[in-house]
Amino acid sequence: MTDAADALIEGDLIAQREGACGVIRLNRPKAINAVTLEMFRDVDRALDAFEADPAAAVILLEGAGERGLCAGGDIRALWESSQVKGDLGKILWREEYILNARIKKFPKPYVAFMDGIVMGGGVGLSAHSSHRVVTDKTKLAMPEVGLGFFPDVGGTWLLSHSPGELGTYFGLTGQTMNGPDAIHAGFADAVVPSAKLAALREALTKVRTEISSAEVKALIAGFATGETAGPVAAMQAKIDGWFAYDRMEDIIASLQRDGSELALSTLKTLNEKSPRGMVVTLKLLRLARAASSLEECLVREYRAALEVFASDDFREGVRAAVIDKDRNPRWSPPRIEDVTPAMVAPYFAEIGANELKFN
Repeated sequence: MTDAADALIEGDLIAQREGACGVIRLNRPKAINAVTLEMFRDVDRALDAFEADPAAAVILLEGAGERGLCAGGDIRALWESSQVKGDLGKILWREEYILNARIKKFPKPYVAFMDGIVMGGGVGLSAHSSHRVVTDKTKLAMPEVGLGFFPDVGGTWLLSHSPGELGTYFGLTGQTMNGPDAIHAGFADAVVPSAKLAALREALTKVRTEISSAEVKALIAGFATGETAGPVAAMQAKIDGWFAYDRMEDIIASLQRDGSELALSTLKTLNEKSPRGMVVTLKLLRLARAASSLEECLVREYRAALEVFASDDFREGVRAAVIDKDRNPRWSPPRIEDVTPAMVAPYFAEIGANELKFN
Protein backbone atom coordinates (compact mmCIF):
# COMPACT_ATOMS: atom_id res chain seq x y z
CA MET A 1 0.00 0.00 0.00
CA THR A 2 1.96 2.97 -1.25
CA ASP A 3 -0.82 5.58 -1.26
CA ALA A 4 -2.21 6.14 2.22
CA ALA A 5 -5.36 7.69 0.74
CA ASP A 6 -6.34 4.50 -1.09
CA ALA A 7 -8.62 2.10 0.76
CA LEU A 8 -7.43 -1.48 0.88
CA ILE A 9 -11.00 -2.67 1.50
CA GLU A 10 -14.25 -0.73 1.01
CA GLY A 11 -17.88 -1.51 1.79
CA ASP A 12 -19.31 -2.78 5.09
CA LEU A 13 -15.72 -2.76 6.31
CA ILE A 14 -13.19 -0.09 5.36
CA ALA A 15 -9.46 -0.73 5.76
CA GLN A 16 -6.83 1.82 4.81
CA ARG A 17 -3.52 3.14 6.05
CA GLU A 18 -3.56 6.69 7.32
CA GLY A 19 0.00 7.75 7.98
CA ALA A 20 1.51 5.15 10.31
CA CYS A 21 -1.89 3.79 11.31
CA GLY A 22 -3.67 0.83 9.71
CA VAL A 23 -7.31 1.79 10.21
CA ILE A 24 -10.07 -0.83 10.29
CA ARG A 25 -13.53 0.74 10.35
CA LEU A 26 -16.72 -1.26 10.81
CA ASN A 27 -19.07 0.45 8.37
CA ARG A 28 -22.69 -0.53 8.96
CA PRO A 29 -23.78 2.44 11.07
CA LYS A 30 -27.54 1.84 10.60
CA ALA A 31 -27.06 -1.60 12.19
CA ILE A 32 -24.67 -0.22 14.84
CA ASN A 33 -21.96 -1.98 12.81
CA ALA A 34 -23.25 -5.51 13.45
CA VAL A 35 -20.63 -7.82 11.97
CA THR A 36 -21.32 -10.22 9.10
CA LEU A 37 -19.25 -13.23 8.05
CA GLU A 38 -17.85 -11.21 5.15
CA MET A 39 -16.78 -8.44 7.51
CA PHE A 40 -14.90 -10.90 9.72
CA ARG A 41 -13.12 -12.14 6.61
CA ASP A 42 -12.31 -8.56 5.61
CA VAL A 43 -10.85 -7.83 9.07
CA ASP A 44 -8.62 -10.88 8.66
CA ARG A 45 -7.53 -9.69 5.18
CA ALA A 46 -6.80 -6.22 6.54
CA LEU A 47 -4.68 -7.66 9.36
CA ASP A 48 -2.74 -9.70 6.79
CA ALA A 49 -1.97 -6.52 4.84
CA PHE A 50 -1.12 -4.35 7.84
CA GLU A 51 1.06 -7.03 9.43
CA ALA A 52 3.09 -7.20 6.22
CA ASP A 53 3.23 -3.42 5.70
CA PRO A 54 6.30 -1.92 7.43
CA ALA A 55 4.71 1.54 7.21
CA ALA A 56 1.75 0.42 9.35
CA ALA A 57 3.08 0.81 12.90
CA VAL A 58 -0.20 0.53 14.78
CA ILE A 59 -3.69 -0.82 14.09
CA LEU A 60 -6.84 1.15 14.95
CA LEU A 61 -10.29 -0.46 15.15
CA GLU A 62 -13.21 1.98 15.07
CA GLY A 63 -16.91 2.04 14.23
CA ALA A 64 -18.72 4.28 11.77
CA GLY A 65 -21.52 6.52 13.02
CA GLU A 66 -22.38 7.94 16.41
CA ARG A 67 -24.05 4.99 18.13
CA GLY A 68 -21.23 2.60 18.87
CA LEU A 69 -18.33 0.44 17.81
CA CYS A 70 -20.43 -2.69 17.25
CA ALA A 71 -23.74 -4.11 18.51
CA GLY A 72 -22.55 -7.70 17.93
CA GLY A 73 -22.83 -10.31 15.21
CA ASP A 74 -25.51 -10.47 12.54
CA ILE A 75 -27.99 -12.31 14.76
CA ARG A 76 -30.83 -12.20 12.24
CA ALA A 77 -28.74 -14.03 9.62
CA LEU A 78 -27.77 -16.67 12.17
CA TRP A 79 -31.40 -17.10 13.22
CA GLU A 80 -32.51 -17.53 9.60
CA SER A 81 -29.82 -20.17 9.03
CA SER A 82 -30.74 -21.97 12.25
CA GLN A 83 -34.39 -22.03 11.20
CA VAL A 84 -33.54 -24.11 8.11
CA LYS A 85 -30.79 -26.16 9.82
CA GLY A 86 -28.14 -24.31 7.80
CA ASP A 87 -24.41 -24.10 8.54
CA LEU A 88 -23.81 -20.34 8.97
CA GLY A 89 -23.19 -20.77 12.71
CA LYS A 90 -20.60 -23.47 12.14
CA ILE A 91 -18.77 -21.35 9.55
CA LEU A 92 -19.12 -17.88 11.08
CA TRP A 93 -18.20 -18.80 14.65
CA ARG A 94 -15.22 -20.87 13.50
CA GLU A 95 -13.76 -17.95 11.54
CA GLU A 96 -14.73 -15.38 14.17
CA TYR A 97 -13.16 -17.27 17.08
CA ILE A 98 -9.93 -17.89 15.14
CA LEU A 99 -9.85 -14.14 14.42
CA ASN A 100 -10.40 -13.35 18.12
CA ALA A 101 -7.33 -15.43 18.99
CA ARG A 102 -5.33 -13.74 16.23
CA ILE A 103 -6.16 -10.29 17.58
CA LYS A 104 -4.89 -11.22 21.05
CA LYS A 105 -1.55 -12.33 19.60
CA PHE A 106 -1.22 -9.65 16.90
CA PRO A 107 2.43 -8.57 16.72
CA LYS A 108 1.79 -4.83 16.30
CA PRO A 109 0.02 -2.52 18.76
CA TYR A 110 -3.73 -2.89 18.18
CA VAL A 111 -5.87 -0.02 19.51
CA ALA A 112 -9.64 -0.42 19.80
CA PHE A 113 -11.90 2.62 20.19
CA MET A 114 -14.74 1.11 22.27
CA ASP A 115 -17.00 4.15 22.05
CA GLY A 116 -20.78 3.86 22.46
CA ILE A 117 -22.37 0.41 22.24
CA VAL A 118 -19.95 -2.55 22.33
CA MET A 119 -21.60 -5.96 22.54
CA GLY A 120 -21.06 -9.61 21.59
CA GLY A 121 -18.96 -9.86 18.45
CA GLY A 122 -17.84 -6.27 18.96
CA VAL A 123 -16.28 -7.32 22.27
CA GLY A 124 -14.45 -10.12 20.44
CA LEU A 125 -12.90 -7.65 17.98
CA SER A 126 -11.89 -5.15 20.66
CA ALA A 127 -11.46 -6.58 24.16
CA HIS A 128 -8.66 -8.97 23.13
CA SER A 129 -6.58 -6.15 21.65
CA SER A 130 -3.45 -4.75 23.25
CA HIS A 131 -4.82 -1.22 23.85
CA ARG A 132 -8.51 -0.97 24.71
CA VAL A 133 -9.94 2.56 24.88
CA VAL A 134 -13.37 3.18 26.38
CA THR A 135 -15.14 6.55 26.71
CA ASP A 136 -17.77 8.40 28.69
CA LYS A 137 -20.30 7.00 26.17
CA THR A 138 -19.28 3.34 26.37
CA LYS A 139 -22.04 0.78 26.99
CA LEU A 140 -20.35 -2.62 26.97
CA ALA A 141 -22.27 -5.83 27.54
CA MET A 142 -22.33 -9.57 26.92
CA PRO A 143 -26.14 -10.07 26.83
CA GLU A 144 -26.16 -13.44 25.07
CA VAL A 145 -27.91 -15.39 27.87
CA GLY A 146 -31.03 -13.37 27.00
CA LEU A 147 -30.88 -15.00 23.54
CA GLY A 148 -30.58 -18.57 24.81
CA PHE A 149 -26.84 -18.32 24.18
CA PHE A 150 -23.77 -17.61 26.35
CA PRO A 151 -20.95 -15.00 26.34
CA ASP A 152 -18.77 -16.27 23.49
CA VAL A 153 -15.98 -14.70 21.35
CA GLY A 154 -13.63 -15.45 24.24
CA GLY A 155 -16.07 -13.85 26.66
CA THR A 156 -15.72 -16.75 29.07
CA TRP A 157 -11.93 -16.11 29.20
CA LEU A 158 -12.40 -12.38 29.83
CA LEU A 159 -15.20 -12.77 32.38
CA SER A 160 -13.37 -15.50 34.29
CA HIS A 161 -10.47 -13.07 34.80
CA SER A 162 -12.66 -10.27 36.19
CA PRO A 163 -12.09 -9.61 39.91
CA GLY A 164 -14.15 -11.65 42.36
CA GLU A 165 -17.51 -12.69 40.92
CA LEU A 166 -18.00 -9.67 38.66
CA GLY A 167 -17.54 -11.83 35.58
CA THR A 168 -20.18 -14.26 36.80
CA TYR A 169 -22.52 -11.34 37.43
CA PHE A 170 -21.99 -9.71 34.04
CA GLY A 171 -22.11 -13.02 32.18
CA LEU A 172 -25.36 -14.21 33.76
CA THR A 173 -27.25 -10.90 33.92
CA GLY A 174 -26.01 -9.32 30.68
CA GLN A 175 -25.84 -6.02 32.56
CA THR A 176 -24.07 -3.09 30.90
CA MET A 177 -20.65 -1.80 31.94
CA ASN A 178 -19.73 1.84 31.57
CA GLY A 179 -16.14 2.75 30.66
CA PRO A 180 -14.59 2.71 34.14
CA ASP A 181 -16.38 -0.53 35.06
CA ALA A 182 -15.11 -2.12 31.85
CA ILE A 183 -11.59 -1.33 33.06
CA HIS A 184 -12.32 -2.73 36.52
CA ALA A 185 -13.72 -5.90 34.94
CA GLY A 186 -10.66 -6.36 32.70
CA PHE A 187 -12.34 -5.54 29.38
CA ALA A 188 -10.55 -2.22 28.79
CA ASP A 189 -7.43 -0.26 29.70
CA ALA A 190 -8.09 3.49 29.56
CA VAL A 191 -11.01 5.94 29.60
CA VAL A 192 -10.61 8.70 27.02
CA PRO A 193 -13.41 11.29 26.75
CA SER A 194 -15.33 10.78 23.53
CA ALA A 195 -14.58 14.39 22.60
CA LYS A 196 -10.84 13.61 22.64
CA LEU A 197 -10.96 10.52 20.39
CA ALA A 198 -10.37 12.56 17.22
CA ALA A 199 -7.21 14.09 18.70
CA LEU A 200 -5.97 10.67 19.88
CA ARG A 201 -6.73 9.23 16.44
CA GLU A 202 -4.73 12.02 14.81
CA ALA A 203 -1.80 11.32 17.15
CA LEU A 204 -1.88 7.61 16.28
CA THR A 205 -1.57 8.37 12.56
CA LYS A 206 1.62 10.34 13.27
CA VAL A 207 3.57 7.84 15.37
CA ARG A 208 6.99 6.54 14.37
CA THR A 209 6.93 3.32 12.37
CA GLU A 210 9.00 1.50 15.01
CA ILE A 211 6.88 2.59 18.00
CA SER A 212 6.64 0.09 20.86
CA SER A 213 3.51 -1.09 22.63
CA ALA A 214 4.67 0.69 25.80
CA GLU A 215 4.98 3.96 23.88
CA VAL A 216 1.46 3.55 22.47
CA LYS A 217 0.19 2.97 26.01
CA ALA A 218 1.90 6.16 27.16
CA LEU A 219 0.46 8.09 24.21
CA ILE A 220 -3.08 6.97 25.08
CA ALA A 221 -2.50 7.79 28.76
CA GLY A 222 -1.89 11.40 27.75
CA PHE A 223 -5.54 11.63 26.68
CA ALA A 224 -7.04 9.46 29.45
CA THR A 225 -8.97 10.45 32.57
CA GLY A 226 -7.36 7.88 34.87
CA GLU A 227 -10.72 6.42 35.96
CA THR A 228 -10.58 2.71 36.77
CA ALA A 229 -13.86 1.82 38.52
CA GLY A 230 -17.54 2.67 38.05
CA PRO A 231 -20.86 2.03 39.81
CA VAL A 232 -20.80 -1.77 39.55
CA ALA A 233 -17.36 -1.92 41.19
CA ALA A 234 -18.95 -0.30 44.24
CA MET A 235 -21.31 -3.31 44.46
CA GLN A 236 -18.48 -5.82 44.32
CA ALA A 237 -18.73 -7.13 47.89
CA LYS A 238 -22.43 -7.93 47.50
CA ILE A 239 -21.94 -9.43 44.03
CA ASP A 240 -19.11 -11.62 45.32
CA GLY A 241 -21.42 -13.02 48.00
CA TRP A 242 -24.38 -13.64 45.71
CA PHE A 243 -22.52 -15.26 42.82
CA ALA A 244 -19.91 -17.34 44.67
CA TYR A 245 -21.63 -20.61 43.78
CA ASP A 246 -21.23 -23.23 41.08
CA ARG A 247 -24.97 -23.98 40.72
CA MET A 248 -27.61 -21.57 39.49
CA GLU A 249 -30.03 -22.79 42.15
CA ASP A 250 -27.59 -21.65 44.86
CA ILE A 251 -27.11 -18.22 43.27
CA ILE A 252 -30.88 -17.76 43.08
CA ALA A 253 -31.27 -18.85 46.71
CA SER A 254 -28.55 -16.42 47.80
CA LEU A 255 -30.33 -13.50 46.13
CA GLN A 256 -33.65 -14.57 47.66
CA ARG A 257 -32.09 -14.77 51.13
CA ASP A 258 -30.66 -11.27 50.79
CA GLY A 259 -34.05 -9.83 49.88
CA SER A 260 -32.73 -6.29 49.39
CA GLU A 261 -34.02 -4.10 46.56
CA LEU A 262 -30.76 -4.63 44.66
CA ALA A 263 -30.85 -8.40 45.15
CA LEU A 264 -34.47 -8.64 44.04
CA SER A 265 -33.74 -6.47 41.00
CA THR A 266 -30.88 -8.80 40.07
CA LEU A 267 -33.15 -11.80 40.60
CA LYS A 268 -35.77 -10.27 38.29
CA THR A 269 -33.10 -9.86 35.60
CA LEU A 270 -32.01 -13.49 35.93
CA ASN A 271 -35.61 -14.67 35.75
CA GLU A 272 -35.85 -13.16 32.25
CA LYS A 273 -32.91 -15.19 30.91
CA SER A 274 -32.77 -18.65 29.39
CA PRO A 275 -32.50 -21.18 32.25
CA ARG A 276 -30.50 -23.56 30.07
CA GLY A 277 -28.34 -20.64 28.84
CA MET A 278 -27.54 -19.63 32.42
CA VAL A 279 -26.60 -23.15 33.50
CA VAL A 280 -24.34 -23.58 30.46
CA THR A 281 -22.81 -20.12 30.97
CA LEU A 282 -22.03 -20.74 34.63
CA LYS A 283 -20.31 -24.03 33.84
CA LEU A 284 -18.30 -22.42 31.01
CA LEU A 285 -17.21 -19.62 33.34
CA ARG A 286 -16.11 -22.02 36.06
CA LEU A 287 -14.15 -24.15 33.56
CA ALA A 288 -12.56 -20.98 32.13
CA ARG A 289 -11.04 -20.15 35.53
CA ALA A 290 -8.77 -23.16 35.15
CA ALA A 291 -8.00 -22.53 31.46
CA SER A 292 -4.42 -21.81 30.45
CA SER A 293 -5.24 -19.75 27.35
CA LEU A 294 -7.87 -17.87 25.40
CA GLU A 295 -7.68 -20.60 22.76
CA GLU A 296 -8.68 -23.27 25.28
CA CYS A 297 -11.81 -21.25 26.12
CA LEU A 298 -12.60 -20.65 22.44
CA VAL A 299 -12.44 -24.39 21.71
CA ARG A 300 -14.94 -25.00 24.50
CA GLU A 301 -17.14 -22.11 23.38
CA TYR A 302 -17.22 -23.45 19.83
CA ARG A 303 -18.49 -26.83 20.99
CA ALA A 304 -21.21 -25.13 23.01
CA ALA A 305 -22.07 -22.69 20.21
CA LEU A 306 -22.80 -25.48 17.74
CA GLU A 307 -25.19 -27.04 20.25
CA VAL A 308 -26.83 -23.64 20.86
CA PHE A 309 -27.27 -23.12 17.11
CA ALA A 310 -29.36 -26.28 16.91
CA SER A 311 -31.43 -25.42 20.00
CA ASP A 312 -34.97 -24.16 20.34
CA ASP A 313 -33.86 -21.68 23.00
CA PHE A 314 -31.60 -19.79 20.58
CA ARG A 315 -34.30 -19.52 17.93
CA GLU A 316 -36.87 -18.50 20.54
CA GLY A 317 -34.57 -15.96 22.21
CA VAL A 318 -33.73 -14.26 18.92
CA ARG A 319 -37.38 -14.35 17.86
CA ALA A 320 -38.47 -12.56 21.03
CA ALA A 321 -35.65 -10.00 21.04
CA VAL A 322 -34.93 -9.33 17.36
CA ILE A 323 -37.60 -10.77 15.05
CA ASP A 324 -41.00 -10.25 16.69
CA LYS A 325 -39.60 -8.02 19.47
CA ASP A 326 -42.31 -9.07 21.92
CA ARG A 327 -39.69 -9.54 24.69
CA ASN A 328 -41.56 -12.62 25.86
CA PRO A 329 -39.43 -15.69 25.12
CA ARG A 330 -40.83 -19.10 25.99
CA TRP A 331 -37.76 -20.92 27.24
CA SER A 332 -37.30 -24.68 27.14
CA PRO A 333 -37.26 -25.75 29.88
CA PRO A 334 -38.87 -22.74 31.56
CA ARG A 335 -37.32 -23.23 35.02
CA ILE A 336 -33.74 -23.62 36.21
CA GLU A 337 -34.62 -26.65 38.33
CA ASP A 338 -35.80 -28.42 35.15
CA VAL A 339 -32.40 -28.12 33.44
CA THR A 340 -30.92 -31.60 33.78
CA PRO A 341 -27.28 -32.74 33.46
CA ALA A 342 -28.33 -34.72 30.38
CA MET A 343 -29.52 -31.48 28.71
CA VAL A 344 -26.26 -29.70 29.49
CA ALA A 345 -23.80 -32.51 28.61
CA PRO A 346 -23.97 -32.08 24.79
CA TYR A 347 -22.73 -28.48 25.07
CA PHE A 348 -19.44 -29.77 26.47
CA ALA A 349 -18.95 -32.92 24.39
CA GLU A 350 -16.01 -33.22 22.00
CA ILE A 351 -17.02 -32.78 18.35
CA GLY A 352 -14.36 -34.79 16.51
CA ALA A 353 -13.45 -33.43 13.09
CA ASN A 354 -15.41 -30.25 13.77
CA GLU A 355 -13.19 -29.17 16.68
CA LEU A 356 -11.89 -25.60 16.49
CA LYS A 357 -8.20 -25.54 15.49
CA PHE A 358 -5.69 -22.70 15.39
CA ASN A 359 -2.74 -22.35 13.04
